[in-house]
Amino acid sequence: MLSSSLPLLLGSQSPRRRDILESLRIPFSVLPADVPEHALSGEGPDAYVERIVADKLAAVARRSAAEGRRFRAILVADTIVVLGSRILGKPNDIADAERLLTDLCGRTHRVTTRYAIAAAAPFETASVARSVNTEVTLRAASPSEIRRYAASGEGLDKAGAYAAQGLGSFLVERVHGSYTNVVGLPASELVADLTQLGLLGEYP
Repeated sequence: MLSSSLPLLLGSQSPRRRDILESLRIPFSVLPADVPEHALSGEGPDAYVERIVADKLAAVARRSAAEGRRFRAILVADTIVVLGSRILGKPNDIADAERLLTDLCGRTHRVTTRYAIAAAAPFETASVARSVNTEVTLRAASPSEIRRYAASGEGLDKAGAYAAQGLGSFLVERVHGSYTNVVGLPASELVADLTQLGLLGEYP
């Protein structure tokens, strides 16, 4: 089972994912994955996120072995925003954030978080990998509203250039599916998989 001495090793620098694990009272430590997050030519959203998560898992497994880290299991994840067949990544700057938000406002898009858990050696191989999809509708917003929100800087480190859990919630008209999935980690599915793997014992 997971414990303070043998925690879940989170391969992510995302403060949102850390907040979700803390709220679930799951013991974890952080060892970020350092992999390029760029789609290959002709690569679709689902293939992209599957490849990135597999690459992250392998990277964290190698780094944890090299550093001699003690842990019980590894968790890695990646969240993408998909509009039609386009992957909308993190904006390059405020102008790019404004462009992305203009594309999203008044429309429904998909947020996909894929995660992988490796619960046994070799930790490069996932014990469980799952993709969770949520549909999010952003309301139609005026150009000045979009400009001011982009200028706030809140969305500069987030796929799609908005934060559903922050100031950006004023744009979120409807969420169909897991809300925590939009934030960065689907809590319900994650707990179910950790329990199935025998990592949580009697929970909560």
